[in-house]
Amino acid sequence: MTKDIKISVVIPTYSRPQLLMECIHALALQHFDSEAFEVLVVSDGPDAATRKVVNSWKATGLLQLKYLSLQRKSGPAAARNKGWKNAAAKIIAFTDDDCRPDPEWLNRIWQHHRKDDDLVAYTGKVIVPLPEQPAITDHAFNTSHLAKAEFITANCACTKAALELTGGFDEQFTMAWREDSDLEFNLLKHGIPIRYLPVARVIHPVRKSSWGSSLADQRKGIFNALLFRKYPDLYKTRIRQSPPLKYYLMTGSLAAFIICLLAGNLPAAALLLGCWILGWLYFTAQRLMHTSRQLPHMLEMLYTSAFIPLLSIYWHFYGSIKYRAFFL
Repeated sequence: MTKDIKISVVIPTYSRPQLLMECIHALALQHFDSEAFEVLVVSDGPDAATRKVVNSWKATGLLQLKYLSLQRKSGPAAARNKGWKNAAAKIIAFTDDDCRPDPEWLNRIWQHHRKDDDLVAYTGKVIVPLPEQPAITDHAFNTSHLAKAEFITANCACTKAALELTGGFDEQFTMAWREDSDLEFNLLKHGIPIRYLPVARVIHPVRKSSWGSSLADQRKGIFNALLFRKYPDLYKTRIRQSPPLKYYLMTGSLAAFIICLLAGNLPAAALLLGCWILGWLYFTAQRLMHTSRQLPHMLEMLYTSAFIPLLSIYWHFYGSIKYRAFFL
């Protein structure tokens, strides 16, 4: 290694070797001196397949690659911390294993960095390619919202000094949710400027999801409460996310239906069940408004729309109790 490392790229990953392979391939195509940047792949726990991918790329000699691993699965925030703390460069760029950085990505970051900027962060442009209608699924539509995020770990960079001052990522965020907003708010709290670089682009393809995956996604709502507890004012102005009113109305009418049914008040139970059905169908129609009308997808929307309100409220209050952060 004859040249100084200018940028260190950190990629958290776990058990997604094919996606990681494509991400590393995109980094190998960077219009940036391969001796001037390194790539640190951090596995969120022991993962032989990930190690094998990294070793196969190291053998090509096209990139300076390092493989690191957490002792046990702890989440992408912990993986990113291990990465930047072991990085050689003063600028740490973050992306994810399901992303493909544009060939000019690192070059644009480096061109816009001033050497006297010890405390600064950058956020780039995320592009989410979507299929044409009618093939857009609910999962794809939700993924497309990443393109509107203010600060996202799929495409951001910080000086190492900024990460050291803020402490980096909060490892209480054990899922890929709100840990990037937490870092953003922490940077703002410390007065560290975040500069938007629309010319630094990363492609975030929509990966395949399992049927009904939106139900499991509701668990992420726990971390809304953690972020609210830490930064209530910023959360209110920039996030403002909590279960919507229709979720409470649907869950409330369902609970009241069960109570009336058990009490033998059948007319009231029938009315409340009708209210829940109307809410369920309305919610389903909302989700189908911009997405596929193909039968399998419609059945998935009908099924998941029946349970999402209940799960969303459950995880919201679970997080509120766990982190002692009560908000509606």
